[in-house]
Amino acid sequence: MALSFGGAATQYGAMPAESRYRALFESVRIGPVTAPNRFYQVPHCTGMGHALPQTLVAMRAMKAEGGWGVVCTEYCSIHPSSDDHPYPFASLWDDGDLGNLAAMADAVHAHGALAGIEVWHGGSYVANFATRAPSLGVRSTPGRADPIQSQRMDRRDIRELRRWHLAAALRARKAGFDIIYVYPSHGYLVSEFLSRSLNERTDEYGGSLENRMRLMRELLDETRTAVGDRCAVAVRFAANGHGDEHLSEHEAHDVVAALAQLPDLWDVVLADYDEEMGSSRFVHEGALEERVAYVRRLTGKPVVCVGRFTSPDSMIGQIRRGVVDLIGAARPSIADPFLPNKLRAGRIEDIRECIGCNICYAHDYRGAALRCTQNPTMGEEWRLGWHPEHVPAGGGGSVLIVGAGPAGLEAAHILGKRGYDVALADAAGQAGGRVTHESRLPGLAEWARVRDYRLGQISRLPNVSLHLGSHMEAADVRAFGAKHVLIATGARWRRDGIGRWHAQPIAPLDAAGVYTPDDIFAGRLPEGEVLIFDDDHYYLGPVIALKLASAGVRVRYVTTEGRAGAWSQYTQEQERTQRALIELGVVIEPNLALIGFEKSLATLACIFSGRTRTVAASAVLLVTSRVADEALFRALVGEDRDAQHHAASAPSGSVAVERIGDCLQPALIAMAVYSGHRAARELGSAGPHAQRERVLI
Repeated sequence: MALSFGGAATQYGAMPAESRYRALFESVRIGPVTAPNRFYQVPHCTGMGHALPQTLVAMRAMKAEGGWGVVCTEYCSIHPSSDDHPYPFASLWDDGDLGNLAAMADAVHAHGALAGIEVWHGGSYVANFATRAPSLGVRSTPGRADPIQSQRMDRRDIRELRRWHLAAALRARKAGFDIIYVYPSHGYLVSEFLSRSLNERTDEYGGSLENRMRLMRELLDETRTAVGDRCAVAVRFAANGHGDEHLSEHEAHDVVAALAQLPDLWDVVLADYDEEMGSSRFVHEGALEERVAYVRRLTGKPVVCVGRFTSPDSMIGQIRRGVVDLIGAARPSIADPFLPNKLRAGRIEDIRECIGCNICYAHDYRGAALRCTQNPTMGEEWRLGWHPEHVPAGGGGSVLIVGAGPAGLEAAHILGKRGYDVALADAAGQAGGRVTHESRLPGLAEWARVRDYRLGQISRLPNVSLHLGSHMEAADVRAFGAKHVLIATGARWRRDGIGRWHAQPIAPLDAAGVYTPDDIFAGRLPEGEVLIFDDDHYYLGPVIALKLASAGVRVRYVTTEGRAGAWSQYTQEQERTQRALIELGVVIEPNLALIGFEKSLATLACIFSGRTRTVAASAVLLVTSRVADEALFRALVGEDRDAQHHAASAPSGSVAVERIGDCLQPALIAMAVYSGHRAARELGSAGPHAQRERVLI
């Protein structure tokens, strides 16, 4: 296998901004403050909150540096009775919280952006596990998931809530925030008062819509009176109501009309998170427009709304049609904190477009600092000192990367920008690895952006060459003569059923009728009655089921979990996934394990009782676990990696060999990209010392 370094590429250069996008960079007056442009990072969770303040400050500051004109906090609790542990929320309970929040506001201001804060009380939704205070509700109501009910609020409780909210607004002003929110949405406390079903009060806070919106009106009035001379007052409101049982869409219109002039800014959302921040499998860019457009017409006030906007044409279209005044973003600002600056400079091709996988939200849902498939530096701005647009210069030399999947592409991209001579080889005829395969499945087309962004970056680096159709053996790698070698050969799906449930291969297992996702990727599709055994629990099993069912295959979906694609609850996809399977006629059988398959019969066992039964199946498709394709790596280094020198200590003439991505650890695409990025950023050095946030006594 003969390869060489270098290859045709165009030099990077900024193009002038197109005049049709200039309106996106106009300033917008919001009450007493002015946003420098129309790019508005709306309040969004981070998995950082009060627990990781330095991590949070650095992340929000990066967005301001990248050109976002407004940068907001996540939900910020006003009182210990609004405690969402174990999820890391922001807090503004007393003056002790001022320092951390002021640090964020100052960091955002340093780059010329406005700082917003989402003042919040969780009501019946939260369990108050840390503070052990009773949760509060308009009536005593079960919480989100725990066997805990809220305390019914009386008049004194309402007065106390108003006092806490006012105190938090004053603290927010003292901390330096420019925009202060009132938050009557998403099922939290103020929205409980709006609900005709939950609100059973017979006083001035219950009954008619006018009475049910009284608390919302009072909080807006009191916040404006207290801080409105210097701070804008925003309201985050569900434009389509909270469902007919609580607040109908017609009533939501009436609320907007009645309170139109009270806030300086309407941040309009939808009641259903699955739709408002739905994954790209189910919700496309700008999908909220039809239901939110009326707000600006009714109020005449500035309006911001999200829509997972990555296309500047979509953004400018919403502005010109009068839907919004500000382009709201959470996920696009995570995928590329420098999206506004790149657009201003005419560098559209350099924007890392959000793929809508919702891995960011999943990490917050799991109580961890958010991560991003497209942006591996997200959450590492303070801990590792990473910048999404700057990498340190390298020490020079040659690098061979074997495997052009997500890890290999990212490594080649970063090493090229560090100045190394990089050859990227892949046995396949197309780059992208698993991303290319998976993006061809139903609903996953936008995931190809992971591949396409990196190929675009590499194409403009003359020191990076891509060699497709280039199978490499150990002898080829040694003969190539690179100083550093990164093995990114990915992983393959197991054909024996080993996974979470089975520690040993399934037996009996008629190999002739066994398929895996790799067969689907290769175009080998089973026919007849197909049983999918999903022990992976994420998107792939259900998506393959949808592909087969759409082609007329009779599909039985069996999983050891209680729901289809159970882990996708963290990415806000599970309910829609289950619904899509049902609508296509897929038979869903939860809490079962496949324990045998022969003679066109599959044996299933209940995971609780062990009871078995057989069902007809012409084929089984196993989605259980993967095996790292590390044959090339082992051929180069053997089993004793202590004999290998790391890049930082490799003597002259030796070759440093490392694994990255799924070859190292079969996992999420986001983790493969991160692995490639970290290996490339730290090549030739010991790597930065990771900083830790901890409480010291």
